[in-house]
Amino acid sequence: MDDIFGIPAPLLFGQLLLGLINGAFYAMLSLGLAVIFGLLNIINFTHGAQFMMGAFVAWMLLNWLGIGYWWALLLSPLIVGAIGVVLERLLISHLYKLDHLYGLLLTFGLALIIEGLFRNYFGSSGLAYRIPEALSDSWDLGFMFLPVYRGWVVVAAAVMCLGTWLVIEKTRLGAYLRAATENAALVQAFGVNVPRMVTLTYGAGVALAAFAGVLAAPIYSVNPQMGSNLIIVVFAVVVIGGMGSIMGAVLTGFLLGVIEGLTKVFWPEASATVVFVIMVIVLLVRPAGLFGRA
Repeated sequence: MDDIFGIPAPLLFGQLLLGLINGAFYAMLSLGLAVIFGLLNIINFTHGAQFMMGAFVAWMLLNWLGIGYWWALLLSPLIVGAIGVVLERLLISHLYKLDHLYGLLLTFGLALIIEGLFRNYFGSSGLAYRIPEALSDSWDLGFMFLPVYRGWVVVAAAVMCLGTWLVIEKTRLGAYLRAATENAALVQAFGVNVPRMVTLTYGAGVALAAFAGVLAAPIYSVNPQMGSNLIIVVFAVVVIGGMGSIMGAVLTGFLLGVIEGLTKVFWPEASATVVFVIMVIVLLVRPAGLFGRA
């Protein structure tokens, strides 16, 4: 297999893999945003900073405490999620009955503060985080070499997204969460502690961003700007999929990652804007998004 549409096969499939990897991060981050917006009605602009914090916590666990990648996948989301719970209780919980704009402004300010704190302490240059030994090999597929870690990222992201969707759509806990968004007082009357459930939901959305940050640490350099570089595209993904749509966020994230990767092959000049062009077209045709409700 030499050329496909005049493009060398290794280049085409390499960009397709890169698109899948970017799509995996788009899907996980937009999933966290969709969970928080769909259940809490908060536009969480801090999500990119929390993604970055997940990567930095993994780096600190390794370099300061000697805790490796596999434990970091568990501990980093828990630590960053706990920080998210504190922020929600102290600040964000006061905005639920106000206009969405107040939540956006608060979380945008928090993102700037968090990013500034990390930049002041660690600087702007990237920090290396090594790939775990078990995932450092590559597979020869005949038409391309597949780095094992890249394949792991796509599989782990897909499993995490599917698991989150199943919890929200197919379990009693998910039913309580969805009911609380419609009538919190009624759910509270059935003995459910709605404020605690809302807080834990926000923490879970933040933990998803941190989990994505740990997965990203060995691929991208760990730096304070790594979240802000992604969050604008992720918001576009959420808008295209439909604000608050869990499955829409996941499917749209993977799909747009692949489209972006293929655009880099066939029309490189448009690769930086193709997601936003699609967003404009979708909003003109279907303002609620592909999977959203009016």
